[in-house]
Amino acid sequence: MDEWPARLRAALARETGPSSDFDLNRQAAPQAAKLRGAGVLVPVCARTGTLILTKRSAMLSQHPGQIAFPGGKIDPGDRDATAAALREAHEEIGLPPDAVEVLGELPGHETVTGFSMTPVLGLVTRHFDEVAEAGEVAEIFRVPMEFVTDRARFRVEERDWRGQARRYYVVPYGPYYIWGATARILHGLAERLST
Repeated sequence: MDEWPARLRAALARETGPSSDFDLNRQAAPQAAKLRGAGVLVPVCARTGTLILTKRSAMLSQHPGQIAFPGGKIDPGDRDATAAALREAHEEIGLPPDAVEVLGELPGHETVTGFSMTPVLGLVTRHFDEVAEAGEVAEIFRVPMEFVTDRARFRVEERDWRGQARRYYVVPYGPYYIWGATARILHGLAERLST
């Protein structure tokens, strides 16, 4: 598992452009809209080589029941997207900010729900007690990095969304259907790691 920190640092050094939920749906891209800033943490456990993900509560108004990185919108008190990602990860899964070595930011991602999301790649450097935020996080789980960075495991699926066909990446893992923005960001990381 010791190779992940070096591999992730090398991946961050590679240049790729931003991504969006419209990458596979150019005809559905909206006109320029004011996007809300958000920061999400892509937390990789240095010791185990696993990625921590959450299953959002089915009671939420946005993205209910979906698989997501810990994170959320940038609040006025947040210094930047990294601060927001670390704060939200602490609130959502109990991950203390001092247990994360921030490696850097992956390219920004524009969501269909109006967010300009900054994925912050971080190494979880020590054990912590996972606590799912009641009402927001239904489950915390881990996926081997080898699995979610293998480009062959990704596929493109399609569903109807607001009267239009929408295509998106998926990378299912056991009972977890990882799709949309989370899968697109992971697909971009997989591309960086494979070059």
